[in-house]
Amino acid sequence: MKQNLLDLTYEDLKFFLNSKIGIEEKKLNMRAQQIFTAVYQKGLSDFNQLTTIPVELRKVLDKNISFNDSKITETHESTDGTLKFLVELLDGNKVECVYIPEKTRGTICVSSQVGCSLTCTFCRSGTQKLVKNLSASEIVSQIILVKNKLKDWGDQKIVSNIVFMGQGEPLINMKNLKTAIQILKDKKGLNYGNKKITVSTSGIANKIVEAADEIGTYLALSLHAPTDKLREKIMPINKKFKIKDLIKQLKYYTSVVKEPIFLEYVMLKGVNDTEDCAKQLVRLMAQFPSKVNLIEFNSWPGVKFQPTERKDIEKFSKFIQDKGYMSFIRRSRGDDVLAACGQLRTESEKKSKPN
Repeated sequence: MKQNLLDLTYEDLKFFLNSKIGIEEKKLNMRAQQIFTAVYQKGLSDFNQLTTIPVELRKVLDKNISFNDSKITETHESTDGTLKFLVELLDGNKVECVYIPEKTRGTICVSSQVGCSLTCTFCRSGTQKLVKNLSASEIVSQIILVKNKLKDWGDQKIVSNIVFMGQGEPLINMKNLKTAIQILKDKKGLNYGNKKITVSTSGIANKIVEAADEIGTYLALSLHAPTDKLREKIMPINKKFKIKDLIKQLKYYTSVVKEPIFLEYVMLKGVNDTEDCAKQLVRLMAQFPSKVNLIEFNSWPGVKFQPTERKDIEKFSKFIQDKGYMSFIRRSRGDDVLAACGQLRTESEKKSKPN
């Protein structure tokens, strides 16, 4: 079985070239850099295109290494420019990723698992069973596929930011997440800095210290409620990891990374959008460096929640700002292309089932 190149960090690649291909020590750096640069900076996906390497070596590499085993099977473009992709993995499982263009940046939202185990009641992915953790290559391939689609190679960087906010809980897939981010950050490859990558967690408190020490990117907490009582109703994970436990770990994260935590807060009408919730949220934000993103709820068929009206979101945001804290309103994107997490995969599975 071939080794998937996208599973290998630069050091892993050097080891593989030496131990499996037989490239001598003095040429390892040169050959590894040629391959890394070709794949991650030029978008090459065939060793025959790598003309800086001798023909015979190219043949050996081709026999032993594969590039990207995933493929885009559906592309949906929203009227607001958002692109939603359904990606089929080599094993037939499917995940979603989204490209969100903005004036000053372009962001890819990637998945870390097939399905999800956390059953958040407002999230479409929460209705899907967890199938598996994605490998590092299955994570990285989402970025490669979208960059191919956008012809984003060379000096330009259409895709400027990466957020782990797609399907799944990234910190449950810590090992493969760390490998994928190491590949994404490598200066010889895609060269995304810590401030260009955000990992979003629902609050796996016992993994946050490890993330601070070994990942070091921006961290977002999917908070969505300011008290344990309310959060447990919409996010069952809170029964295991209480808000006080999260605060302790988030304080550590900010002390190491020296950046504030982004609090994700989806606005649900009559649930978490009251003035009392805003007051509780301010008390929480006072305990560690943070900013809050208030998110317009992207509804889906069968969900019991309704989106908070825009004027009420603005009122909620102003209350937080008036208390001296940073609050942003993230408008809903891609409503017409099932852009909320898990929607496109769910619809795809419905179509594939026999009547």
